[in-house]
Amino acid sequence: MPRDYAYYARALEGRRLPLAFADLDLLGENAAALLRRAGGRPVRVATKSVRCVALLRRVLEGHPGFQGLMCFSADEAVRLRERGFSDLLMGYPVVDAEALAELCRPPAPVTLMVDSAEHVALAARAARLHGTRAPLCLDVDLSVDLPGLRFGVHRSPVRSPEAALAVARSITAEGDAVFLAGVMGYEAQLAGVPDAAPHAGPKNVVIRALKRGSVGRVHARRQAVVAALKEAGFTPRFVNGGGTGSLESTREDSSVTELTAGSGLYSPALFDGYRGFHHQPAVAFAIPVTRRPGPGLFTLQGGGYVASGSAGVDKLPVPYLPEGARLLPLEGAGEVQTPIAYAGPVPLPLGAPVFFRHAKAGEVCEHFRTLLLISEGRVVEEVPTYRGEWG
Repeated sequence: MPRDYAYYARALEGRRLPLAFADLDLLGENAAALLRRAGGRPVRVATKSVRCVALLRRVLEGHPGFQGLMCFSADEAVRLRERGFSDLLMGYPVVDAEALAELCRPPAPVTLMVDSAEHVALAARAARLHGTRAPLCLDVDLSVDLPGLRFGVHRSPVRSPEAALAVARSITAEGDAVFLAGVMGYEAQLAGVPDAAPHAGPKNVVIRALKRGSVGRVHARRQAVVAALKEAGFTPRFVNGGGTGSLESTREDSSVTELTAGSGLYSPALFDGYRGFHHQPAVAFAIPVTRRPGPGLFTLQGGGYVASGSAGVDKLPVPYLPEGARLLPLEGAGEVQTPIAYAGPVPLPLGAPVFFRHAKAGEVCEHFRTLLLISEGRVVEEVPTYRGEWG
């Protein structure tokens, strides 16, 4: 069925606005596309980009190529473990002692992310409290430093085999409390930077050139770290890399055993700005028309769900349906009202929904307690988001 304005308006008729929904059919297409792009490598789901237990379960159970979760907060990881999820990897270091203690509880401690001897010591202390052996993952920085430019993000201080070995040896020094289970090298400049963004103009050409020059360096650094660890007697069971934006290049790194992806399941607006792939917009939100201030102008209730990161027009939600609707550049999307310009054929009476896509994936779930699940043109279920389930 074509996903036009009428398709979703009929499916959601009579529902109270605002609301958010997931198109299960498109979500399934996106999951299959991510696995194809992964080229046979297993794909770990980045929970930050989903933030809904029901959809995480649907992806893992319905698409065998996905295995394991990369969690973004300690509380989230603990709650997912309580709900029966396994193979949990923290995507970021945890330094709170109480949270670490929860993560290290038997019988299945969560794999903790570390990039320093301090992180290792904290993890070991928490593991000893419960008499467990905590698995650790070493985070390797894969940013590329160029004259006047850091192409990448500020994450781990581990940027060389020597630095990686120093942290690995600090793990050995803690005895049986911890062990090196994995290595992660996330190439943010490849996975998370659009190279065909509609607002970027000539900058896209520069980004594409920087990406081409970065791939070889990224692979070489990750391979060198993994080789040095193995030569020193360490045997990590997994090496993680990539994201939705870099699956094709990351899978070519022979040191990588698994990929990570999450945003491609929802395919938010920022992911329209990649030249090498296209996924279906599977998640959106609807807000109602409340005023008509002039010809071709409609004011909507709320909608100011701005994405995280550096501030810019690309972080604003994007009017999705009806086609041709657009934000006003001097007003944008507001907390209490969002005006749009629209001169197309779809009538928009008071109370009519206008559909938007969030700039990022899972962040839309922070604004709604539930997602309506749509399949074959009708709502088949309503499920809680993290916010609705955990507050």
